[in-house]
Amino acid sequence: MAAAASISGSRTSYPSVPMAHSGRRRTSGCTVIRSSFAPCSPACKPTTLRIGSKWAELQGARDWDGLLSPLDGTLRGELVRYGEFVRAAYASFDFDGGAPSYGSCRFPSRSLLSRAGMPGTGYRVTRLLHAASTSAPRWLPSLSPPCGSSYIGFVAVCDDEREIERLGRRDVVVAFRGTATCGEWVDNFKSGLTRLPIPTGEENGEEEAMVESGFWRLFTAPGEAHSSLQQQVRDEARRIAHEYGGSGMPLLSITVTGHSLGAALAVLTAHEIAATQQPRQEEEHSGAEEPAMMVTAVSFGGPRVGNAAFRRRLEESGGKVLRVVNSDDIVTKVPGFPVHENDDGNQPAKGMMKARVPRWFVSKMGWAYADVGRELRLRQAAGSASNVVASHDLDLYLKLIASCTD
Repeated sequence: MAAAASISGSRTSYPSVPMAHSGRRRTSGCTVIRSSFAPCSPACKPTTLRIGSKWAELQGARDWDGLLSPLDGTLRGELVRYGEFVRAAYASFDFDGGAPSYGSCRFPSRSLLSRAGMPGTGYRVTRLLHAASTSAPRWLPSLSPPCGSSYIGFVAVCDDEREIERLGRRDVVVAFRGTATCGEWVDNFKSGLTRLPIPTGEENGEEEAMVESGFWRLFTAPGEAHSSLQQQVRDEARRIAHEYGGSGMPLLSITVTGHSLGAALAVLTAHEIAATQQPRQEEEHSGAEEPAMMVTAVSFGGPRVGNAAFRRRLEESGGKVLRVVNSDDIVTKVPGFPVHENDDGNQPAKGMMKARVPRWFVSKMGWAYADVGRELRLRQAAGSASNVVASHDLDLYLKLIASCTD
């Protein structure tokens, strides 16, 4: 069963498998969602289908028209494959709050993927990423990462010639885990909107682009031992474009993926890379024009990130977003109320409780959010047990995707 889809707020729905009871672990005084099935299990085994010239369509070049209802089999395999990278980000994080290594990456970059359950991917981790969160409450002084920032994900480049041929291009994956530290939980609840910097020459009097203040702080705040996450991804994208771009080289794509908090950071990262590569290309342009790297965000169980003006800025940058949503997952229904640009000031905004609140009031209170990109909505089987933690579990998402049929 599926509904017709369209950009920005579209929904394609699938009934699916019964929900397994997902485990959880209390670490450092904070709840952390755990995996509910082993890596490389049949339910999440990535596809090895040849993609070739179809890659741009699968990455959203046509906004996934004709691929979501029903879900295209090759796209289904790619979504599960990218979900596995996110699981590797979780698996490589040190959750032991009592250890000096708490908040760091458990594995060396060169063996991270294989030790996290992803051997033989054809990808090589080129950089570990860190984010500085708000300090934990004073009554939990020992549970902050030692250097003020935590390992939150990685960048991996496909460097296997056979995999490059199968994918139709050289793919770069940026993968983010979800919330794991108390400081990140604190930032999650900073749900007010904050203004994005306005690019030079774009002051036009229109609605200002705004994003959730907690997510923006995590993205832009530097740590004691690391630059900001924003600067890290900007530098690595520039380095990769310089090393792997140019004539005679395979086409490049960047796929940013994450779960929960990581999904929000994936959207911000996609916007950052897509927006910053355009002016750089204009400055460096000489001779024949080289194609820009296609930038796509694949989010699993992501919260809302910004307002309608942010959505518009992301779309204008060329970045693509595919949001994978479980209908029973409350995280995907917060923060704020979804408000669209064509609503007038008296149009009621509908939130998770279907409250009818005037848009002018929602905007004044800083609650006016907008869903970004294209949505693939999944549904659990009727009668399956449901709870907040299990409905948000990444492994449930991968099972639901794997059970969709084309």
